[in-house]
Amino acid sequence: MLSYESVPAGASEPDTSPDTSRRERKRLQTLDHLAQTAYRLFESLGYDAVTMEQIAAQADVSKGTLYNHFPVKEALLAHRFHGELAATLAELWPALQALPALAPRLTRILHASAHWSESHRAYLGPYLRYRLATLQPGGRDTDRYPRSGLHTVFATLIQEAQAAGQVRADLPADLLAHHMQFLYLGAMLRWLDLPGASLKAEFDAAISLFVRGATGEGAA
Repeated sequence: MLSYESVPAGASEPDTSPDTSRRERKRLQTLDHLAQTAYRLFESLGYDAVTMEQIAAQADVSKGTLYNHFPVKEALLAHRFHGELAATLAELWPALQALPALAPRLTRILHASAHWSESHRAYLGPYLRYRLATLQPGGRDTDRYPRSGLHTVFATLIQEAQAAGQVRADLPADLLAHHMQFLYLGAMLRWLDLPGASLKAEFDAAISLFVRGATGEGAA
């Protein structure tokens, strides 16, 4: 069974030596420090006005160090947003497991995402363009272009629904999750392009399309 916390299939065994653990902790602390510094500047000066040079200076690192970890400003946004998403998913997971079917589980996740997105709307255009531009073939995760983890959550929920006989099992959960994620991204982009639109309504339409199809057939 997949888990949103699981190591991706095919990944090598991690090196758990003390030196490696210390290096990884230090690396993650550096990433967090750079992303937090950048976000403070975005909030105070405006996203478009902030340069990578300003971020490096404010974080007290060289430009080379900053670019080594984050090639563009959007990557700093992605690191911060993915951290917030991971924390939200961890909090939601027990409630998701208590829901009876796939549709209400997806609704719970995406309505939480809508609430968060509405307060971060100014940043979502640059973030989504970056995410779409850096999608890796086959959904691979890399240190330079890490994924949000949402695909794995979708795959887990779909796999559980397949096991319960709620979702067709002739297609892999990973493939179905891939399509669900693009419906999610499409709903976000549509919402950004339509002033006054409801993101919850856009997500509800995406979930209905995914679960029931364009013909409206099948159980929710």
